[in-house]
Order: sequence, then C-alpha cells, then structure tokens
Amino acid sequence: MSVHRNARCRGPYGGEGDHAGGTDCSDPAVFEVARHNLPPLLVCPVHLGPALLMANGVLWPPEIRLIGSL
Repeated sequence: MSVHRNARCRGPYGGEGDHAGGTDCSDPAVFEVARHNLPPLLVCPVHLGPALLMANGVLWPPEIRLIGSL
C-alpha cells in the first residue's frame, strides 16, 4: 500500500495526457481499478462507482484493489 501513498484520484474517467478531462479531483486515491491495455485507474471512494461505469477499459467483473486507507 505504501507505493501509492501520494497518488491522487484520476476519476471518474481516467483520461491520460491530453484526454485527462474530468480528472481534477485532488483527493487521495484509495482504490486501484484494473483496466484492459491501460494503466490501472487510481480513484477515491467518491469516484469508484462512476469509474466502474464510465472509465475506458475497465474489466468486467471489475478487479479492485485497496491501495490506501479510508
């Protein structure tokens, strides 16, 4: 869990680079959501649900790992 200690939420869409719209949440990431052919998406508790429904490449059933404390 210490690897992502300073990670920030990238939810709910998980855009990368120029496509990072909607990733302005400054809360610490608590969950890591696995995605197909994309890096894992780090999200806070508020954006976990929306990320599972709207982010690109989310696996189904979802693979979610706890990376921080609530």
